[in-house]
Amino acid sequence: MTEQHQDDGQAGSAERLPVGVGPWEGPLPAGDHWDPELLAAGDRRNVVDRYRYWTLEAIVADLDRSRHSFHVAVENWQHDLNIGSVVRTANAFNAAAVHIVGRKRWNRRGAMVTDRYQHIHHHPDAAALAAWCAERGLSLIGVDNFPDSVPLETFELPEACMLLFGQEGPGLTDAAHAACDAVLSIEQYGSTRSMNAAAAAAIAMHAWIRRHAFGQLAAGAPGRDPAPERR
Repeated sequence: MTEQHQDDGQAGSAERLPVGVGPWEGPLPAGDHWDPELLAAGDRRNVVDRYRYWTLEAIVADLDRSRHSFHVAVENWQHDLNIGSVVRTANAFNAAAVHIVGRKRWNRRGAMVTDRYQHIHHHPDAAALAAWCAERGLSLIGVDNFPDSVPLETFELPEACMLLFGQEGPGLTDAAHAACDAVLSIEQYGSTRSMNAAAAAAIAMHAWIRRHAFGQLAAGAPGRDPAPERR
């Protein structure tokens, strides 16, 4: 949770203020979505201001009314710290759900409790995830650097899809790779072989948002000028 700071006027020192809001002041508001305990004690949760003092159930119900149609899946074989960060980003973009593939227990530290507001599903392996997607008409789209990967920047992401990510380091397993309808790579311009898995997930989710929330075509897609050549 990010802490807010206020300068106390002395060089090299600062007074730390708590995140959120204190107890409700004035007449209590009416409505089932308000949480009596939070109204009395204050709300220090990692939520946007519009959800201050709301119950957890009311927040989830409100998010459900506007969730996007993309899902996010992460393979979980090594208790990867990045999984929590992926969940947090999925919450930020209001993904339909997050899917954990492999080990059921996953490292929640990076999620910053956002998993409480996000639907989480578990699948024992990639085959089970692919079957789940097929039953619901979701395209299974992997994101990793393989010889057969196509650029995310020029790929027309389906509106109803499952974005699948592998573990930090080894990436997607062979079984997951084979189960995907397509595998996408993210163009890189520096010296490193790969980028952090959580960062790649954030880029891919934002690409979906740009396409389907803002209506921006991918570079090189029909109806748009080709992408500029790489130098």
